[in-house]
Amino acid sequence: MEIVAYIDGGARGNPGPAGYGVRVEDNAGTLLEEMYEPIGLATNNVAEYRGLLAALAYAGARGCRVVHIRSDSLLLVKQMRGEYRVKHPGLKALHREARDLVAHFDRVSFEHVPRERNAEADRLANLAMDMVEGGQAPDAERKAAAPVARGRGTERPKPGKLF
Repeated sequence: MEIVAYIDGGARGNPGPAGYGVRVEDNAGTLLEEMYEPIGLATNNVAEYRGLLAALAYAGARGCRVVHIRSDSLLLVKQMRGEYRVKHPGLKALHREARDLVAHFDRVSFEHVPRERNAEADRLANLAMDMVEGGQAPDAERKAAAPVARGRGTERPKPGKLF
């Protein structure tokens, strides 16, 4: 099975109230799942990586072998392609976790898309940030809230517990 995952993460302030959104489609563009999760206080780049981890966890739990990631974060895309080094200490562990998950698939590709082509993932990330601002998410030091899923799927497995 092959999927396309649009991912986005954001923070209102940097760091600030943060969350991510993921829209998963099949190759024909049919919606399979929408997920979003507030992650407390974090940077936008941490939120972007958390969205990537959620997309990879979703794909792995459903036996997908090919995953195409679309993101408006040029930094994340270039880091995952190996074109940029990961310099920030706060991103190194997230990047390593993402690389470890990517190794379980036959193929994972990363595409940078303009913000307007990522509007649905952005909408979901904003819902997550709204939850943080409304006091519905933990601080960054506490365990993150369970993701909210919309679509045909049920719940998202925890990254690292896939295969």
